[in-house]
Amino acid sequence: MKRTTIHIFAAIALLLGLAACTQDEAGFLPEGAEGTPIVFTATGLNPAATAIAGTRAPADGNWTGVQSVAVLMDGMVKTYDVTPSTADPTSATLTSTDPYYWTNHKDITVTAWWPYTEGETTPPAVKVKANQSAQKDFEGSDLIVANGQTVTYGSPTLRFTHRTARVAIVLTDYTEGLASVQLTGLSTEGDNPDIIVPYDKGSNTYTAIVAPQSVAAGTAFITCTFTNGKTFVYKMKNATDWQAGGEYTYTVSLAAAKDLGYTIESDGSYTVTSADGLMNIAKLVNGGKTDINITLTADIDLTGKDWTPISTSTRNFYSGTFDGGGHTITGLTFTTNDEYAGLFGWLSKAGTVKNVVMEGIQITSNQIYGGSIGGVVGTSWGTIENCSVSGSVSGTVYVGGVVGVQIGGSITGCSSSATVKGMVDVGGVAGQTNSSATLTACYATGNVTSTGSSTGYVHIGGFLGNNYTTVTACYWKNNHEQGIGYNKKSTKATKVDGTGVTWKNAVDAMNTALQNAGSEWRYELNGALPTLRKL
Repeated sequence: MKRTTIHIFAAIALLLGLAACTQDEAGFLPEGAEGTPIVFTATGLNPAATAIAGTRAPADGNWTGVQSVAVLMDGMVKTYDVTPSTADPTSATLTSTDPYYWTNHKDITVTAWWPYTEGETTPPAVKVKANQSAQKDFEGSDLIVANGQTVTYGSPTLRFTHRTARVAIVLTDYTEGLASVQLTGLSTEGDNPDIIVPYDKGSNTYTAIVAPQSVAAGTAFITCTFTNGKTFVYKMKNATDWQAGGEYTYTVSLAAAKDLGYTIESDGSYTVTSADGLMNIAKLVNGGKTDINITLTADIDLTGKDWTPISTSTRNFYSGTFDGGGHTITGLTFTTNDEYAGLFGWLSKAGTVKNVVMEGIQITSNQIYGGSIGGVVGTSWGTIENCSVSGSVSGTVYVGGVVGVQIGGSITGCSSSATVKGMVDVGGVAGQTNSSATLTACYATGNVTSTGSSTGYVHIGGFLGNNYTTVTACYWKNNHEQGIGYNKKSTKATKVDGTGVTWKNAVDAMNTALQNAGSEWRYELNGALPTLRKL
């Protein structure tokens, strides 16, 4: 692939020439006259007409589509209508039914801008549209301004400059159908979009107006998706500043397009279709896209993959929704020295992980100073729902089959048959729960082991290691007689012993709890252990 040299178009000066009425020989207004109405002539849209570095033509290079501009003088804003020249659309006449007037020869200070929204008294903050696929939205994102300029009587000239940059993408070397083109990884400063759908100018050229910003080397800023599901991502080779008034053109060969394993939907969510896709999604979240919504549309086999948990620290706390869609993730095997490990390392209060089966996982943390390790999440402040785990989870402190530590939030309808091993606060479903977290209709069947006992400082339980929260209709059946190692609440987990309490009893109680919680899931007992189904 190839990136063209960045082209900074020649400067644009929108010269506003006053069409003044005839004055007396001394240059003064006739006695008793109201003044001369100011009629502007806007020119200079052709980039070849000027040579001011760092400026360019407006979005379309002419005034077509621009209905009006705002002109601020003496604390008052008036609207001037734009009439493009039929002979030369790069120039226009600006008139108003309520114009300003020259009443003396003193210099005046003028600010003018476009686009203009009624009621504005100053140029708006630079904020471009996320979807610029329509020409009006593309053009409407190109903000121009003549800011606080001094205008002299007899030569009332304003020089407009662009407050945005323009990115042009020229695509080559592809034969497959193109489903979408997006600019991605953009700065969200000033509430600007991180993804922009550009305007299709035809001839395989797509253009977008962006807020001025710095783009780091390695940023995946162009994403092309084909109709066959393949996705091509073009990364910035060298760090680049997109400056106001600049145009930056990239010619991209799609000959090497490959399937990244995920697609970006129109709402900005990510759909994952393969193991590589999930690996790439983890990189995106760990790189800063912490609030994206993620959905699996296929089973994922991570066998042989070097897995790094999604959200490895508080710096990239995951706050989106991960929906496994009922699919199964197999082959997740890794050993780490990190403190927080699982499918996810951290889950924020706003985050949700749901509807995923973790099968045959092998997670080992050698962190000797603590941390939290879980099959689904290491440390969770959020919501975990309808997740099941099998395999093995091993760590030091705060180790659970589903979650290492649950701080607030909730765990609902989750189960673990994984073997769990740790030293302090170790449990079949969770190592520790606190801060008003709730556990509802969950169960554990995998053996739980620890170097300590279930008394004293070391807390170990067949269901939960150390509990400071509410446990409702939760069960365990494994090598432990004690369901909760250390329990600061009056609620408890119940052991399924096969006589006094059976899995049928457990299913009835868990379904009642799910119903009371407003859940759309219910357990059924078609085999040895309960499974969830959606109502």
